[in-house]
Amino acid sequence: MPEVLLAWGMTSFTPQPGDFGLTQIDGAVGWMVKVGQWLNGDGFHDWQHAFIYVGDGQIIESAPGGARGALLSQYMVEDTVVWSSGAFDLTEDQREDIVFSATRYLGTPYSAATYFSLATARLGIRPRWLKNLVSDTNAMICSQYVDQCYHDAGVRLFTDGRIPGDVTPGDLARRIGAA
Repeated sequence: MPEVLLAWGMTSFTPQPGDFGLTQIDGAVGWMVKVGQWLNGDGFHDWQHAFIYVGDGQIIESAPGGARGALLSQYMVEDTVVWSSGAFDLTEDQREDIVFSATRYLGTPYSAATYFSLATARLGIRPRWLKNLVSDTNAMICSQYVDQCYHDAGVRLFTDGRIPGDVTPGDLARRIGAA
């Protein structure tokens, strides 16, 4: 795998299994994610998609058809990718657990309801049933998928009291200093 650059540190590195990446999405889907992030108070960000590197040039990502494996190279052609590498001091066991969780959730449906839930939370009107729907791991958006895999490995990306699932790509970008 070729070395890539960290956007926030501009240091050459090779991603390690368990690192997460953030990238842009072109077209209508990217625009909808940007609007969803804006509606929930996140603002407009350059990062609309998150995935987990599992090794050998492979990633696992949450997608509208369900979580799936894909080639990292599909995002390395023209898109910019920022990485979590170096932002967290992960042990080899944690990295293995993150990758294991990512593979365990393969096929998990995408949850557009998460953006609706985040927007209602911003307005202070989110009902309990909606909180429960979002905190369930039966359907997840890409950033929720990353957060859940890290959580399963014992790594807490956020300790601010948010409910499980209240994570956007913009949240992950801020967490690693890329927003």
